[in-house]
Formats: sequence, structure tokens, C-alpha cells
Amino acid sequence: MSAQAQMRALLDQLMGTARDGDETRQRVKFTDDRVCKSHLLDCCPHDILAGTRMDLGECTKIHDLALRADYEIASKERDLFFELDAMDHLESFIAECDRRTELAKKRLAETQEEISAEVSAKAEKVHELNEDIGKLLAKAEQLGAEGNVDESQKILMEVEKVRAKKKEAEEEYRNSMPASSFQQQKLRVCEVCSAYLGLHDNDRRLADHFGGKLHLGFIQIREKLDQLRKTVAEKQEKRNQDRLRRREEREREERMGRRSGSRNRDRRRSRSRERRRRRSRSASRERRKSRSRSRERHRRHRSRSRSHSRGHRRGSRDRSSKHNPSKPKSKSTSRCLLRLDLHFLDSWLIGEYFSTVT
Repeated sequence: MSAQAQMRALLDQLMGTARDGDETRQRVKFTDDRVCKSHLLDCCPHDILAGTRMDLGECTKIHDLALRADYEIASKERDLFFELDAMDHLESFIAECDRRTELAKKRLAETQEEISAEVSAKAEKVHELNEDIGKLLAKAEQLGAEGNVDESQKILMEVEKVRAKKKEAEEEYRNSMPASSFQQQKLRVCEVCSAYLGLHDNDRRLADHFGGKLHLGFIQIREKLDQLRKTVAEKQEKRNQDRLRRREEREREERMGRRSGSRNRDRRRSRSRERRRRRSRSASRERRKSRSRSRERHRRHRSRSRSHSRGHRRGSRDRSSKHNPSKPKSKSTSRCLLRLDLHFLDSWLIGEYFSTVT
């Protein structure tokens, strides 16, 4: 890559797609399905393992440093949850690598001679010490390249101690097997990158393996996968808590709405009962008024009837006195007057009865 291309990539990574007003680059957004979400999170295996023995070639999805910058800017404002897509991608890739590792172990078990469990344990111990030496040498070289010479010297001293332990383990392993079998190269599959490691490999080859780009790339991918799993679990837990909180708020609002609705119904019922009471009171007042008016009418009618009867009796007495001034009243006349009084008494009693009924 030329210096100009490197500067352009650096500007894209820092400022995003809108750094120079190029509209053609802004047609594809980082949220597009064609964009690699693992690349946005800087964990795509196609980028990490590029130039190694397991180079995967170009990714089928879009890789653009400017889109990664856009994503980093947008992720500060809201949670886009792209970690789930990246986690699924890395899980499928690591599962395929683990499957290849198991197949390699199965082929080695078929091709190499069967040894006892005790001898196998001794060979496993030699392999572990080889791995320790390779890792320490790779770390010492890295510290030396960074300029930390003192720490690098301390690690080299540890390497010498591990070499002494390896020499003892190899002696034990050699004494437990025939010389012809010991000369046979015993291989082992690396659990991280599924590469083959020999029992008799020298320190230089072990350092090259454990400090190489392939092995470190697989370590980076596996560590990133563990980090993504932890992040996704935390975000899912947070989402579940937010969902639970919103549900509780909705239920609380519904309960408050039901309570307010019941209070409104109670108020409406109390108002309706009050209206019924007022109507009943007004109706009773009207009935009492109508009864009083009917009684008043009956009294006026009764008073008129009495006055009429008294006037009639007075006129009859006057007429009788005119015609017979000295003649006393006969018995028949007294009986007629008694019947007339009884007649008016009956009519008065009937009127009183009807007034009480109404």
C-alpha cells in the first residue's frame, strides 16, 4: 500500500465517509446488511488471518474503515447491538476450527503407534513444556522489540528453567519406550490454531509457532469471542430488565386506570342514586301537594254543601213557619231532617276516605 493510500485509510478511519463530501461513498450505510458487522467491531477473521497459512481471502461483505468510523460515532449515541451478529459469525468460524482440530487428532490416533497410558502421560508432559518454552520465547522477543530489555532477560531466565524441566521429562519418556519407538516423531495438534507440533521440535520452531501471526490471530479471535459473549449477555440482561420495568409500569398504569374507572363508576352511581332520591322526594312532595289540594277541594266542597244544606233547612223552616206559624214540627219532618243529615255525613266520610287513599 502506498503512502497516499495509507493516509487516505487513516483519514477514513478517523473521520468516516463524510470527510470529503464524496456522495458515492455515502450511498452505503454502516447499518446495511451488506456491511460486515465483524469488521465494524474489528474482529473479522478475514482481516485477522490475512497473510497466514489459513488466509481466508476477501470477505463476502463490505469492509470499509470509514464505515467503521461512522459506526463508532453512532454507537456513542445509541445501542445498535451489532455484537450479536459478530458473535454469531465468530462462533461459526471457531466451531469449524474446532471440528478440524478433532479430525486432525483422530487422524493422528489412527496413524501413530498405540502407547500405554503412562507413556502417553509422559509424552503429554513433554509437549506442555515445549509449549511453555515457545510462549516464553515469543513473549521475550516481543518485549525486546518494544525496548523492554530487562523484562526480556527475566523471561529468558525462566526459559532456561523450563528447558531443564523438559530435559528431565524427555529422559523419563525415553527410558519408558524402546529406542526404535522413541526415534519416531510424535505429533500433537495445537488446541488454539489446529497446527501440528512435534515432540522433538527445537525451541526456535516452537517460538516461531507460538509467536507467529496464525497462533496469535486465533488467540485474538477467541478472546474477542469471549468478550462478545459477555457483552451480549450483559446487554440482553439490561434489555430484559428494561422490558420488565416497562411491563410493570404498564400494569401499574392499568391498575390506576381501573381504580379511576371504578371511582368514576362509583361517582356516577352515587350521582344516579342522588338523582333518584331527589326525584322520589320531589314525587313525594307532589303527592303530598296533590293530597293537600284534594283535601282542600273536598273541604271547600263540604263547606259549600253544609252551607247549602243549612240554607235549605232554614228556608224550609221559614216556609213552614210562614204557612203554619203556630204548628209545631211533626215527626215526619224530623225524620226527613235526620235522613238529610245522615246523607251529608255519608258523603263527608266518603270524601275523607278517598283523600286518604290518594
